Amino acid sequence: MAMSYSIRVLTFLMLISLMAVTLNLLSTAEAKKPRRDVPIVKGLSWNFYQRACPKVEKIIKKELKKVFKRDIGLAAAILRIHFHDCFVQGCEASVLLAGSASGPGEQSSIPNLTLRQQAFVVINNLRALVQKQCGQVVSCSDILALAARDSIVLSGGPDYAVPLGRRDSLAFATPETTLANLPPPFANASQLISDFNDRNLNITDLVALSGGHTIGIAHCPSFTDRLYPNQDPTMNKSFANSLKRTCPTANSSNTQVNDIRSPDVFDNKYYVDLMNRQGLFTSDQDLFVDKRTRGIVESFAIDQNLFFDHFTVAMIKMGQMSVLTGTQGEIRSNCSARNTASFISVLEEGIVEEALSMI
Repeated sequence: MAMSYSIRVLTFLMLISLMAVTLNLLSTAEAKKPRRDVPIVKGLSWNFYQRACPKVEKIIKKELKKVFKRDIGLAAAILRIHFHDCFVQGCEASVLLAGSASGPGEQSSIPNLTLRQQAFVVINNLRALVQKQCGQVVSCSDILALAARDSIVLSGGPDYAVPLGRRDSLAFATPETTLANLPPPFANASQLISDFNDRNLNITDLVALSGGHTIGIAHCPSFTDRLYPNQDPTMNKSFANSLKRTCPTANSSNTQVNDIRSPDVFDNKYYVDLMNRQGLFTSDQDLFVDKRTRGIVESFAIDQNLFFDHFTVAMIKMGQMSVLTGTQGEIRSNCSARNTASFISVLEEGIVEEALSMI
């Protein structure tokens, strides 16, 4: 009798465990289900590496879990690199390229000087791990897009499928072009709306993507124009006094968390900050000041799931800006340098023609 009871209890517990595993798998599958409401550009697909490198996403996430356990701040750093890559020449990993004899790379541009160098090391390490498993088939731009997604997920944010198939650029933008294409922290809502509209990103995309500032840090000079010589009237006075203690001078080398409520968690508290006039940049706070974007800020502050849904859509849209596909560009072996073979190819296609014409 006792044995029969024990068997029934054991069977029940096994069924409960099986149900839990099944529900977890279903939840994961649902979270990663492709967004059919977001069109993808020709050349990208939701299962691009299904045959060539089916474990690419697992490899990247497994490594990033280890990285973020040591330093969660790198999650925001990787996400920021992805933003800065896409907004200049498109999502083609040009920001990862080091400078060369032709000139300084994008990392030398003023807005990129505060990109964390360790985050670039992490991306190259991911490149090596993926290449060891699959060979040179996954582009650095795809690795960066997946790493940005996992930075969000592992910080508490939404999971989503990433369309893949990007190729890596053969050249970086000049520092001047980089500067001209990255929205500055002192931009107001009107400037941001216009800028994003030029990139086929709407007002909701703008407010949602700005929510990336729910994690990460900022350097004092990027926002002290709101403190010195006169305090920005749209800033909460107590918050301003706290910032002045962190940044006693306009050019202080100190840093400040973007989101004072949950700086290392990807959530909707950034929008709560804005409603309390505790946004760090002008480009943040003006989203609540401007009537065209205020309602979206309020809705995201109230409903985190709504924010996550719109953020996912905006990330997929942004991640496809001016991508290279097919035979365009290359697949770099080292994310910080062009392939030698591609360099020869460029010589053959361009310079050789010029040389022959001079004979």
